[in-house]
Amino acid sequence: MGSVQKLPLSKQITYAVGQLGWSTLVNIVNLQLVYFYRPPTEAKLPIFITQAVFFVVMNVLMLLAASGRLFDAITDPLVANWSDRFDSPRGRRMPFLAWSAFPTAVCCVLLFFPLVHAESYWNIVGLFVFQLFFYFALTCYVTPYFALLPELGHTADERLNLSTWISVTYALGIVLAAQVPAIGKGLGPLFGVVSPVGQIQFAIALVSGIAALCMMVPVWTIHEKQYSEGVPSDVPMFEAIKKTFRNRNFIYYVVADLAYFMGLTIMTTGLLYYITVLLGLSEGMMGVLLPLMVILSFAFYPMVNILAKKVGKKILISGSFFWMSIIFFMIFFLGRVPIDHTTQAYLLIITYALPISFLGILPNAVLADIAEHDAQKTGIRQEGMFFAVRTLMQKFGQTLGVFVFAALTSLGKDRGNDLGIRLSGVVCAVLVLFAGVYFLRYGEAQLLREMEEQEADATERRNG
Repeated sequence: MGSVQKLPLSKQITYAVGQLGWSTLVNIVNLQLVYFYRPPTEAKLPIFITQAVFFVVMNVLMLLAASGRLFDAITDPLVANWSDRFDSPRGRRMPFLAWSAFPTAVCCVLLFFPLVHAESYWNIVGLFVFQLFFYFALTCYVTPYFALLPELGHTADERLNLSTWISVTYALGIVLAAQVPAIGKGLGPLFGVVSPVGQIQFAIALVSGIAALCMMVPVWTIHEKQYSEGVPSDVPMFEAIKKTFRNRNFIYYVVADLAYFMGLTIMTTGLLYYITVLLGLSEGMMGVLLPLMVILSFAFYPMVNILAKKVGKKILISGSFFWMSIIFFMIFFLGRVPIDHTTQAYLLIITYALPISFLGILPNAVLADIAEHDAQKTGIRQEGMFFAVRTLMQKFGQTLGVFVFAALTSLGKDRGNDLGIRLSGVVCAVLVLFAGVYFLRYGEAQLLREMEEQEADATERRNG
């Protein structure tokens, strides 16, 4: 690696803090947006956009979410190509992180401030515009951020360790985002904010400010060129996209990832409904259940890291998909089995913690391996494009997930009329089952063997 240094543990942690920031913002949107603008009756929130349903299952929020995600998907490869081709004294990636952190947080807050405090088409316009800015700013941060993973991790084990750290902070971002209702109700009255809407807005503004500071931590602490070779690419964008899709292992990875994120988005979007509608519990339970899930998943992280090095990542990822499909299927029966409803909520989260611990760490490490292997074979380093195309497909999955969930709410989203919410679990189960089966085609053993041979040859040339 020439004069490039190994990333020390302290800077691995500060790199991961950036993910804590953007994870918090993304999960605020995932957990709160549909609930805020298409609330169940029990939420006692005002209606800001029309709840009308047309063509049987379609609604305005669904179309807004779809348009935002599609715009986001288009910008992913564009930003990746800018980042891959960019050069500055601060490196290829860090300037993008510095420019986009605070705009992302501001736009997240604006999503929850309707232009008119009543049902109005102006609120639809505002949502549309603010989400376009939010997703573009988010892409300018996330795509270069992930491109740093294979650049800062110089071996498969280093990339796995980095992936473990960012999995920890991503999970902590979920926990922080899940505290929005509790923060609003707990701190809002201390600042004179008493309305349910005002408390949500107050909490989101506070948490988003913290998230923006976290996103700046890697920029303030890591000198990119000290730890990364980062040679700018001269491959045009469309050729770079085609090049990624010519990588067979990447196809196996990205199709499974798309199905998984579609299912995961349905589940995440539906979580407040599962708690309040199917189980009849309070919104505050989410602030208890998600931290519990994260703490339990953390307990499995050392085991995940050790097992991945011993038995490989592929079998662990597919096995996690299979286990998760069973959990998702059980959502259909929540509130209907002869078990205390609170106990059902805890059982759902406890059983979910195991597969999420594997899927939080290993997929990023696998993609970093694929990107590094491709760079070794072709001599062209376009890590940004690999992660961007992955993110592009991921966002297609998230778009479809929100689309499907919003459509299902039209079949019932309230107590006593909850068929759509229950069916969302079945759809999730089918999607992650497919992901598990398809990912078994990934040729992990051959890829890692070829990388080891390339690294051994490179070491021999440097020493010879």
